[in-house]
Amino acid sequence: MNLNSRSFVTQYYYITTMGCQMNEYDSNYTAQCLQEMGLQPIDPPEKADLILINTCSVRAKAQQKALSVLGRMIKIKKKRPSIILGIMGCVAQQEGWNLIKRFPDLDLVLGTREIDKLQSLLHQLVRGKTKVVSTDLDKELFTTIYNNQFFEGKITSFISIMQGCNNYCSYCIVPYVRGREICRPPGEIVKEAENLIKQGVKEITLLGQNVNSYVWRDNGEIKFSDLLRLLNNVPNLVRIRFTTSHPKDLSNDLIRCFNEFDRLCPHIHLPFQAGSNKILKMMNRGYTREQYIDIIQRLRSARPDIAITSDVMVGFPGESDEDFKKTLDLIQKIEFDNLFSFIYSDRKGTVAEKMPGKISESDKITRLSILQNLQKEITLKKNRMLVGIDTQVLVEGYSKKGKQFTGRTRTNKIVNFLHENDIIGRLVQVKIDVAYINSLYGKVINSI
Repeated sequence: MNLNSRSFVTQYYYITTMGCQMNEYDSNYTAQCLQEMGLQPIDPPEKADLILINTCSVRAKAQQKALSVLGRMIKIKKKRPSIILGIMGCVAQQEGWNLIKRFPDLDLVLGTREIDKLQSLLHQLVRGKTKVVSTDLDKELFTTIYNNQFFEGKITSFISIMQGCNNYCSYCIVPYVRGREICRPPGEIVKEAENLIKQGVKEITLLGQNVNSYVWRDNGEIKFSDLLRLLNNVPNLVRIRFTTSHPKDLSNDLIRCFNEFDRLCPHIHLPFQAGSNKILKMMNRGYTREQYIDIIQRLRSARPDIAITSDVMVGFPGESDEDFKKTLDLIQKIEFDNLFSFIYSDRKGTVAEKMPGKISESDKITRLSILQNLQKEITLKKNRMLVGIDTQVLVEGYSKKGKQFTGRTRTNKIVNFLHENDIIGRLVQVKIDVAYINSLYGKVINSI
């Protein structure tokens, strides 16, 4: 049904998503809620009756970007006051009513665990209530929507298996904006996977702030490794991935999964954040650099071809030159396939926000540049080792250049190539001819 408002009919929605894969999952869920109500997506936002901004506040830059986008959308609303303008995600959860006070043109502020209330909240808005803020974290996860058409044409998709985090790393805002850790029933996760597969999805990535701490207790205990086993047996599922893992919870059972389950891709994203034990302790990470190195050795022993990517932060309060050198040393020792590197920024309400010994912006920028240049050398070296090798690629679509196809190896490396036929959604064997820092290029030698 359509939403009948004071002077217009809400027919079209526009959602813009910033931040992590979890936000992308939430945006897809939101879009399905809206389509159940009879709304349809539209782009550009100027043509929409409902605009939603899905935000991230993990880092200051992400939050600033979200508010910048909000400013642009407010300009659209000023030209068409009948538009419903809403903000959701981590910034919405963190700021709540403060956003309405700061941006009076906002109509809706939707918290991270309130997405399933969207339909009723929109009805409140169109019945005449001027502003709605819904940011309750003390609730169960939202109910899954099984839309039988939404994911048609998509080759890869996400499934959220849990929400929230119990770790309280000293720099991290996630427990405050996503709530305490709560897991979904395994049967519901499997059912969602089966629904995606019916629509043509070949590869599923399991999402959570800390997926390897997943556990479901109901007449027994199902851990993350057990959940992977269940999904590995789902018919017609080609590939399984997961993100993100925490080193302190990475069990031997999970390590064995990389050897035992044929559909589990040999790639793990395992944030280490810092190479100094002093900084790791201040971060409340729960492991040492020695323990992290040991985990990597066990992963590579169990699965020699496994690709390892990670997150790392520079400029944490109190990080000395020696601490930073230990981070560089760890990177050189492990040789990650790729790194996502960031400058530390204070997050409101976290322990680290009040820590002394803040590092200057210029020093943080210098350290980040040194670290990124080191990793670029390592990534390029590892990618060049694949030249001349035949590798399996799942074709996801067309590359940004348009005429080339693009897909990923099982180790999550992007491969671009030419082909005369439409092979989207198929597995192909590609011989790698050229290696770049961010991608590979090759020729198809056969398709499966």
